[in-house]
Amino acid sequence: MGKSIKTLGLITAPGYPDELREKLQQQLPDLLSYYVDENYEWDVAYTIDALTGVTEDSNKVLRATLDKKQDNTWDFAICLTDLPFFNDKKPIVAEAYEKESVALISLPGLGSTPMFKRIRESILQLVNEMYYGSSNEDRERAEQRIQAKNGDQHKELKNKSSTRLVGKRLFNRVSPLQRETPDESESNIDVRFTVKSRFSGAIRVLSGMVRANRPWAMFPSFMKVIIIAFTTGSYALVFPTLWQLSNNYGIWRMFMLSIASILAMVGWIILAHKLWEKPNDQHAGYLRKLYNIATVLTLLVTVSMYYFLLFLLFAVAVIALIPMGLLQSQLTGSVGFINYFYIAWTATSVSTIIGALGSALENEDVVLSSTYGYRQRQRYEQIKESEEEKEEAEEEKKEAAEEKKEAAQEKKEAQEES
Repeated sequence: MGKSIKTLGLITAPGYPDELREKLQQQLPDLLSYYVDENYEWDVAYTIDALTGVTEDSNKVLRATLDKKQDNTWDFAICLTDLPFFNDKKPIVAEAYEKESVALISLPGLGSTPMFKRIRESILQLVNEMYYGSSNEDRERAEQRIQAKNGDQHKELKNKSSTRLVGKRLFNRVSPLQRETPDESESNIDVRFTVKSRFSGAIRVLSGMVRANRPWAMFPSFMKVIIIAFTTGSYALVFPTLWQLSNNYGIWRMFMLSIASILAMVGWIILAHKLWEKPNDQHAGYLRKLYNIATVLTLLVTVSMYYFLLFLLFAVAVIALIPMGLLQSQLTGSVGFINYFYIAWTATSVSTIIGALGSALENEDVVLSSTYGYRQRQRYEQIKESEEEKEEAEEEKKEAAEEKKEAAQEKKEAQEES
């Protein structure tokens, strides 16, 4: 006789990386059997629901998760959301409602690295909490079960405490999590994991939000800008003025020029593509600030990548275009290969300011999708469209019922007349 099946449903908002979903579906069944209960065969289902990613209220997300769980008749359901949640301004990393077997994980609360392992361990811990319970006695029972297992299989799980969301890692020592069992005023939450420190929690959440924005995905949109900047800078390379400037600039001036050019690029992209979140009814002031800071940090990462690539291109161009003898004849003092480095550095900063500013990025949707505000607006629109379609379907159904009723009435009247 085969084992009974337990189903865990994972719910994400649109935009969740498919590669993470595939890995979780492949690895979780075996890990759930080991860490929760081997007497069941575990199945992992997956669905997308915009409703779980449009509200900053974790209770509403849990209720939406519960509705999805009931609709699909799952045994457990966990929502993976890229939204940050807070309790008394402390970041919420995860919450679980034991009675209804639903939970949520706020991905920004997990920080930036290593993301997949943290998500996987968090899911296992929450299912374990919902399955065995969150009281001290329940946690001891769960711990005894794991420690009683023989063999070296899944060592990282056997060494993980039954009260920890994730295993011991350096990041958690710097920014530790605390486990809470809320009082009766929050009766729908049985266990909650938050970041102890507000300061380290803010850093953790921001780094997680930047990762959720995936700055590397935006980089291909810079190809047009790179071409314009490199073309402009290459033209300037053939004139001795740029060589003389780089020879007279001190190291601090070079750094200031780099910082100014990167910040100017970030500022232009925000203005040109309207990425700055203004005060509105949807986002509270604190969250709006987080969204804007995350946007700036995301663009800083992307533009820094752009700047480094442009520097490498100019470094090659300088060596190829400028003979050492000609360089020595135009510059005073000791001249060597270090001058090539400074010329390339100066050309990168100057071309970023002159050549790239004013150029719109390619594939604006990719740029916009790398910001929280735009993703939120998209999700609101998806929900609005879904609700409108639902209302239209109900109206059509109602009209069809009325037509059917009228036809039946007409048929009855015809029979009475005959």
